[in-house]
Amino acid sequence: MPSPPDVKASVQRFLWHLDLAVLSGLASGLVAAGAGGRLVMRLLAVTAGDQAQGRITEAQEVVGRITVDGTIGFIIFVGFFGGLVVGGLYMVLRRWLPPTRLGAMVFGAFLIVVFATRVEPLRADNPDFGLVGPGWLALVAFSALAWFHALVLAALAGRLSRSLPVASAQWRTVAAYLPLVLLLLTGPFLVVLLVGAALVTTALQHPAIGAWWRSPAAVTAGRFVLAGVAALAFPGFVRAVRHIFG
Repeated sequence: MPSPPDVKASVQRFLWHLDLAVLSGLASGLVAAGAGGRLVMRLLAVTAGDQAQGRITEAQEVVGRITVDGTIGFIIFVGFFGGLVVGGLYMVLRRWLPPTRLGAMVFGAFLIVVFATRVEPLRADNPDFGLVGPGWLALVAFSALAWFHALVLAALAGRLSRSLPVASAQWRTVAAYLPLVLLLLTGPFLVVLLVGAALVTTALQHPAIGAWWRSPAAVTAGRFVLAGVAALAFPGFVRAVRHIFG
């Protein structure tokens, strides 16, 4: 008879991965996506020429004008929420990425091809590319920023994974997990996260599923899935790039 699932160990493992995603995602998001993204936008505003200065962007910001409120709002929204999402995505996909810095570069390329041209910042229907630019500079700058974000995230996640303690009731450990409180600000995202984690954890408790998940075949299958998603997204990426250059 199979032994009963260790619920406590499963919860501790889930909280450890979740805290690692939040800590590394927030830190890298605030530095790369937040502050770095603001610098890239300033670069594009400066290189846009005099005809673009003073015009209104899609976010209702004035091209060429730097405000404290706008900078803080951008860093918080893009760095905080974007950092959480990218950090969580990295923790989910990390198992199927190549080791060392190559894995971070692959993850950065995945972000560019699958998400950057569909969500932000290289969305094809973004009217701001008609104001700031040139288009080639926007593509190069935001792509470099995505790779920088991925490298910082991977480095932080690797470093923190060697020092982050397993969740327990000790006060020092509780302090290390306090950043999880920030997830309460994400609302429905937190509900989806918890429900999804519960379903996955329950499925992995099955002996056959758990054994397959730990096998090299699962890693190979996951990499094939990631490659398939990137291949399906690539034509849309090419269309978005053409639109930006057009």
